[in-house]
Amino acid sequence: MKQRILITSALPYANGPIHFGHIAGAYLPADCYARFERLLGKDVLYICGSDEYGIAITLSAELANRTPQAHVDFFHEVNNDLFKKLGISFDHYSRTTWHGHVEVVQAFFNDLNAAGYIEPKVENHLFSEEENRFLADRYVIGICPKCGYDKARGDECSKCAASYEATDLKNPKSKLTGSSLILKPSKHWYLRFDKFKDELTKWIEKKAWKENVVNFAKEYIKELKPRAITRDSAWGVPIPLKEAAGKVFYVWFDAPIGYISATKEWAELNKKPESWKNYWLDPKTKLVQFIGKDNIPFHTVFFPAMIMGQKQPYKLADEVPANEFLMLEGRQFSKSDGWYIDLSDFLQKYSADQIRYALASNAPENQDADFTWKDFQMRCNSELLGKLGNFVNRTLVFIKNNLEQKVPYKKHLEEIDKAFLLEISLSIDAAKEAYSHFKLRKASQVLIELAQKANIYFDYKKPWLLVKDHSKKDELNTTLSLCLDCIKALSLIAYPIIPKTALEMYEMLELKNFLEKKWDEIKNEVIVVGSKLAEPKILFRKIEDKEIEEEILKLKACKKEVNLPTSSFTELKNSIAFDDFEKIDLRVGQILKAENVANSKKLLKLEVDLGFEKRQIVSGIAHKIKADTLIGKKVIVVANLKPAKIMGIESQGMVLAAGNEELELPSIQNLPAGTIVS
Repeated sequence: MKQRILITSALPYANGPIHFGHIAGAYLPADCYARFERLLGKDVLYICGSDEYGIAITLSAELANRTPQAHVDFFHEVNNDLFKKLGISFDHYSRTTWHGHVEVVQAFFNDLNAAGYIEPKVENHLFSEEENRFLADRYVIGICPKCGYDKARGDECSKCAASYEATDLKNPKSKLTGSSLILKPSKHWYLRFDKFKDELTKWIEKKAWKENVVNFAKEYIKELKPRAITRDSAWGVPIPLKEAAGKVFYVWFDAPIGYISATKEWAELNKKPESWKNYWLDPKTKLVQFIGKDNIPFHTVFFPAMIMGQKQPYKLADEVPANEFLMLEGRQFSKSDGWYIDLSDFLQKYSADQIRYALASNAPENQDADFTWKDFQMRCNSELLGKLGNFVNRTLVFIKNNLEQKVPYKKHLEEIDKAFLLEISLSIDAAKEAYSHFKLRKASQVLIELAQKANIYFDYKKPWLLVKDHSKKDELNTTLSLCLDCIKALSLIAYPIIPKTALEMYEMLELKNFLEKKWDEIKNEVIVVGSKLAEPKILFRKIEDKEIEEEILKLKACKKEVNLPTSSFTELKNSIAFDDFEKIDLRVGQILKAENVANSKKLLKLEVDLGFEKRQIVSGIAHKIKADTLIGKKVIVVANLKPAKIMGIESQGMVLAAGNEELELPSIQNLPAGTIVS
């Protein structure tokens, strides 16, 4: 029997269009993983849908002069359309306003209530006298009780990611009017999360997830307390109690249950109403939940506790590969501040594969990442166009012009040919390993490195000279045959990340039915000698400087002035003579290996290629930068620093870094290792 893999992405709130940060956090990583596991022949079900309830919806609907239902209908379609354009391959995209969702949510509540995990309480809640209503947490701002950030939201802090009750905020105010809020009594129903502490602790202790996810969950569990699950509103799933008239479930309670109700809807639509149980009630199914880091407490603490209180043996998450935040030009995405990129507009100018690759290769897997227009241009032009697209095009055009567009044969492999074939095979295996562990940055790196090695092979063999010498016919055919094998491998490695381009590459080889084949089948597939290749296509267009300059100007023009914290700068050191500066030998170095130094929180041991030799360098950056994010990165090295021992390890140089609270390594994109920096 095929292994079942149930994949979920956090339900996007139907209160506005998704943006780049959302895609990088919960949707692109999940889609790549789903595409990869399907290639392995697994029984994959990828579920998502719109999160459509909550007082925030009613307030936004009022501002837009719509009913709540019309409001969520609009943004459900907007986001569903954007997901389709991005190539996100949901098996079902549901919504929490479908009628079957109510039954599942109320059943969850009834089980928790019957087991003694629910209790009603009359407590004070934040009320706006000016607006004459209780305010949804997301329309409350104040000072975070954890870190002191003065623009924290009512349910979580965007700076430290802490989750809390809105009443915990200091100096709470209405986000809409800025007016101060008062506490007013109201009866609500609370879920006794404190009763799940022991079970949650034992469960989380067994998880080999990302360190930040596990540690965040453990700390959160320690402070668990009862939490309100109801709100005063007419928009939401009603509480199934007579005494709870006018109350609905708080949106964070009903939303994750939407994964289950969405799977039930998928089963009904496929005329197999009981098939949802194969995924949610079978312990052999692997459940992988993709989220951004702001959703960690809901998916590693709250939802698991809700499941633990059920009569039915619902699946608990096997993997929660939460990503960090994606920033935009150094700041958080914020539509209200005008600091965002309109995704619909973007997709009219650039391809889905361009943004998919740019986000995958810069994925915020272990630390926050920054989307910049210049970096986007570099990745599209230098990597997709200059390395991948260039190799595919030059190979296929050469065969068209010189070998009647027919697949050449292999004969008499030289050592360099064997080495190239081995490199192709190893790259496929490395990509497989990366995808298996949700490492899109690594998979992207493998893809581009193989394309670069293929270009180097092509240049070394010089087929434009071989074709002029009839005695070199066998070598010519062998060279180009191996290049076609490499294109096939590149299409396989690329498919989860840039599926449209990958299929175009595969089909230009006149190979068929990619999606009906498995990973190893494609890896070992033989391209038939003598068969005619399809017409070569240009895979990527060049993004011009002018375009990027216009995008940056547009972003800055839309930016609203906000009160940003001012920076304090360290005073300049004493002046030095130019002769003193000339004594420093700065070189481009490429990091080959990086590992943490035992018993040190700050030190990393790096192996750096300087072109003419490899060096071991100890760098005090581990507290800010993860070791696995450095592999392959080109950095600036002080190459003539006298060797020194740090914690007993010899360090043969220094890597330049910038920053105080945050660290960033100045990097070189295109120059080879060993290049002088001046």
